[in-house]
Amino acid sequence: MKQPFFKLNTGASIPSLGFGSGTPISVEEMKAAVVCAIKLGYRHFDTAGLYGTEAGIGEGLAQALATGLVSREDIFLTTKLKHEDHGSQDVLPALQESLSALKMNYVDLFLIHAPLRTTRGAPFPPKEEDFLPVDIPATWEAMEECFRKGLAKAIGVSNFSTKKLHDLLQHAKITPAVDQVELHPLWQQEQLRDLCKRNCVQVIAWSPLGGLGKPWGSKSVIEHPVIQEIALKHHKSPAQVIIRWLTEINVAPVVKSYNSQRLLENINSFDFSLADEDHKRIETIAQERLGMWDALCNFTTSPYKSPFELWDGEI
Repeated sequence: MKQPFFKLNTGASIPSLGFGSGTPISVEEMKAAVVCAIKLGYRHFDTAGLYGTEAGIGEGLAQALATGLVSREDIFLTTKLKHEDHGSQDVLPALQESLSALKMNYVDLFLIHAPLRTTRGAPFPPKEEDFLPVDIPATWEAMEECFRKGLAKAIGVSNFSTKKLHDLLQHAKITPAVDQVELHPLWQQEQLRDLCKRNCVQVIAWSPLGGLGKPWGSKSVIEHPVIQEIALKHHKSPAQVIIRWLTEINVAPVVKSYNSQRLLENINSFDFSLADEDHKRIETIAQERLGMWDALCNFTTSPYKSPFELWDGEI
């Protein structure tokens, strides 16, 4: 079975499984990984200004296009606005900089990376003196201008809580196409998914396998007994079960792997279906957010005093 596609509120189709690039590697290594992924069937490539991987993604896509592996219309390309570029006058130049690195005339999806603004050149996580007040409505208006200019075929957000997304929906002239958030069997985001469904906002999952290799990463997701048992039942890997579960609940996972065998395993997740009882068992898993959120909060300069406030109680 080929991987399913999801329909965005713009009318565009997004491949259900994305190639994540949140861990920087050399440009040549990324180029090779992208070409390998395209040969295996990947068509959605996810990057961000913060990641430092746009140039490598761009090189890989350029080679694939030049050699006829794919056409531009076959590719769905996502990038994200850096925290330092939230100023309304900075959004368009930031996207133009990303497009230059990606060697593209447009991206298919441009996201606000997080509801957070920092000083220019600030490290991540930011230091206490690096936080600035954030004005999401002003940033969103600049994102809408990127859409109108055709430089981003769709715009959306990332790491927005249910409340923050709801607030944005109240004044947005262009409805966000996507909210990309931490989502996996241990953090299922049912309330957010419900809001997104009612407003035709596609949910994309980052770190769907638990963010292995990241500071917050945990094997508790793929090693959870329920996931292990369902994998054994279907003669699939835990990763394949999680990817299939996500797509069956209409969530598009972005999985970071540069290993050809892992890339192949992940994209071969669509030749089986989970039973209703499998879904019910996954729904019973105790919930635990994994992200490294304390670093974005403080009592002095951050707009959020605690992760509880950052996530509006969804913690």
